[in-house]
Amino acid sequence: MRAPTVVDTTDTQARILDAAERLFMQHGFAATSLRMITASARVNLAAVHYHFGSKEGLIRAVFGRRLGALNGARIARLERLEADAKGRVLTVEQIVGAMVEASRDLSRRARGGPIFLKLLGRAFAEPTECLRDFLPEQYREVVRRFKAAFKRALPYLTDQEIGWRMHFAFGTLAYAMAGVDAARVIATCKLKDAENTEAVLAHLVPIMVAGFKAPATGKHGGGKAKTRNARVGVAQGT
Repeated sequence: MRAPTVVDTTDTQARILDAAERLFMQHGFAATSLRMITASARVNLAAVHYHFGSKEGLIRAVFGRRLGALNGARIARLERLEADAKGRVLTVEQIVGAMVEASRDLSRRARGGPIFLKLLGRAFAEPTECLRDFLPEQYREVVRRFKAAFKRALPYLTDQEIGWRMHFAFGTLAYAMAGVDAARVIATCKLKDAENTEAVLAHLVPIMVAGFKAPATGKHGGGKAKTRNARVGVAQGT
């Protein structure tokens, strides 16, 4: 007689998370129902409620599963660079590299990485109420650490200016890593290698670096004196 199959709780959670991640990426948060997810994951509705409580809890779990590790990898890369620098100020290129390379590594994972990066891009473009407070909390420590590094590398910029540039940098990175669907917005440009992560990042990183190194933005960046300092800083390669 065949023994009954014991369903591993971790396996059930993983199947639900994998299905939800893929369907949220394909259809969006509002258009994806729990029934669509349970059908894809081959579980009943009670399993979703047992493990995640609600659709909102499931959405937060989908992001928490990978986003914490992604931002942790960014911080780890930054810490290694700072340790190797032995007190020297990191370059903007090194700091941006630490931001970007963790996303690149996630994109190379066969299981879920590319799908999650597309979903992350969707979350920036299609915000949902249940992520309003959750995402800032997930980014809090990585923003604090990278802001301090950029402040040392770009001393002519105010905290506000650096904060704005980081805001645009993370948004741009999420959009770029969203894949070929995002590239179709400007399809008339006939972009080559839009599905090649390495090619995308090769084009993206110089734009991000230049954005951080740009002169302060007049009154909002600290006035004429800071703008003059910005030109000096850029000329010196800081």
